[in-house]
Amino acid sequence: MAELNPTPFQASVLAVPENISLFLGGGRGGGKSWAMGLLILRHIELHREHARVLYIRRSFPGVRDFELVLRQLFGAAYGQAAQYNASDHVWRLPHGYVELGCLDGPGAYDRFQGRSFTLVVVDELTQFPEPAPIDMLRSNLRAPEGIPTRTILAGNPSGPGHAWVAQRYVFRSVPWHGFDTEGVRFIRAISTYMDNPHLDRSDYERQLQAACTGDPELFKAWTTGDWSVARGAFFAGSLEEKRSAIPVWAYIPKGWKTFLAHDFGSSAPSVTYLMARSPGALGPDGQFYARGSLVAIDELATSRPGRPNEGLGWTVPRLSESILEMCARWKVPPRGCADDACFARTRGYNAPSLADEFSACRVYFQPAGKGSRKTGWERMRILFSQAGKPDLPGLYISRNCTYAWETLPSLPRDPRNFEDVDSSAPDHAADALRYACIWKPVGARQMAI
Repeated sequence: MAELNPTPFQASVLAVPENISLFLGGGRGGGKSWAMGLLILRHIELHREHARVLYIRRSFPGVRDFELVLRQLFGAAYGQAAQYNASDHVWRLPHGYVELGCLDGPGAYDRFQGRSFTLVVVDELTQFPEPAPIDMLRSNLRAPEGIPTRTILAGNPSGPGHAWVAQRYVFRSVPWHGFDTEGVRFIRAISTYMDNPHLDRSDYERQLQAACTGDPELFKAWTTGDWSVARGAFFAGSLEEKRSAIPVWAYIPKGWKTFLAHDFGSSAPSVTYLMARSPGALGPDGQFYARGSLVAIDELATSRPGRPNEGLGWTVPRLSESILEMCARWKVPPRGCADDACFARTRGYNAPSLADEFSACRVYFQPAGKGSRKTGWERMRILFSQAGKPDLPGLYISRNCTYAWETLPSLPRDPRNFEDVDSSAPDHAADALRYACIWKPVGARQMAI
């Protein structure tokens, strides 16, 4: 086999035993693609005819990029004995089997259902908004006795799946040390473009700088591989935990106006916040909140544990019951604002809307009046940036609003619209808070809540 000369980073990755899975999770340009290719090649050479490899990305354009990597590696290793069927995306080798595929929609996993692989490789992991498709692939890992099965994952900071990836694979342990997650032993291997001797590093840094114009936090995440930096992707420079995170309140002071802010979901999470508007006074925590400040006091989020983009499928009556319980705990009326879509009569003119169903359950919403998403996001950023100032209203979130703190700090930008969030990411808490920031109650009774 031809000499392939791995970089020091790639050599370190190859030194990890086959019975330990890998997360390649540093910055961009660190040689992760070649590392994955070398790992696939070694797996085939070690296990010969027993080796069955599946490489996955979210879209086929990304798959085609990796085809080029394998063409060079397999060409060096096997010459003309390596044959690629471009229509089936399958490599036929002297021994072993390699298939390239994508999971680009809800039914995409069906093509892999019931099949067996000894190595599953998933690239650009943070492009998957939630982990369910990746978890399903684990059921495909089957091998004869004595042959280890393995998962190799790779991804960069930012992207719609940043939150769940960071929670599972980044903050569990320091790099190059083993940790257990979801019942599997992993090691996180890190690299940046500075570890790749095959790059023109100065030119690559300029390209990254151009791609991150206006977002220095994203540039820092991509160049240093710092996953904590990317937490501020969309709200970079405005949301800071030390200013906006407040202790859990024991009660709501007199004179504070309360209301609900709701974003509905079924397959996606529903999120409801109990909000309080300051009259310009001290809170129960002893902090002064400028007049007009908004405080998210409590939260009801119907997301599955560890899957921030997957809802519990609650019906309106079930959801209303929990909203009423939350309001009863705080002794406040169950009134507020909700997504304008809740008021649409999508099932016919005479059919009740979601808002009508909530009203029948004694939970009363007005349309949030969303208007421009850009305007709402800008209002949120202004309020976040003013948090902690005694003379300007700010937006504050209690530490018992765990879903907000899990998802808000890592919410990425829409790569096609820099002034919007990536709606494939878990943006449900952000949407509910955006409604709270822009809602203007209509009518005297609503103003009095």
